[in-house]
Amino acid sequence: MKCMHCRGKMKRSTTPFHVDRKGCHLLLDAIPAWVCEQCGESYFEEKEVDAIQGLVRLLERKMGLLAVTR
Repeated sequence: MKCMHCRGKMKRSTTPFHVDRKGCHLLLDAIPAWVCEQCGESYFEEKEVDAIQGLVRLLERKMGLLAVTR
């Protein structure tokens, strides 16, 4: 597999991921991903993307509930 950014060789590893949403910062330290050995670009497979999106949706729901109860 080649990196779409630099055409370097990709290897299976882990990488951090962060997202800011509605005043919250979610940081995941080690998500499985394909990481370019040359430039460090990361690509996630579908199951990791689904898991990340699920966490973000959960966080948004929880934050919505907190805003309503305050």
